[in-house]
Amino acid sequence: MFRCKLKFMNRLTTKLLTATVATASLLSLGSLALSAQATAPSATSTATKAPKVKAPAAPPPSAADIADATSKGLVWVNLNTKVYHKPGVPTYGTTKNGKFMSEADAQAAGYKAAQEPKTKAKKSTATSTATK
Repeated sequence: MFRCKLKFMNRLTTKLLTATVATASLLSLGSLALSAQATAPSATSTATKAPKVKAPAAPPPSAADIADATSKGLVWVNLNTKVYHKPGVPTYGTTKNGKFMSEADAQAAGYKAAQEPKTKAKKSTATSTATK
């Protein structure tokens, strides 16, 4: 019977020692985490408090830039809508966020051709004079 009590006490002591070691290691890890937080509060606080700065908008192309791109046969790519405009339409070179590139490069980059509005054709004067 004494042996049985001795084995029980050994098991109990082993469990207590294991629990004590685990608790001590957790406490030391906790103190390491606290010391790490204490040493670097400025790095985390500046990252969260820093205001978001927008990239400055590129200036719109000038009339000379548009004329030069037209002579080279470049298209105007609207970077927001992923659509490109060909020379000769009112939106060519006028959207806020865009750039000039070749039509082949625009298609390779995944941009689609814009469906430009069709202009109304003027009625011929021959039909209007024939009805009079």
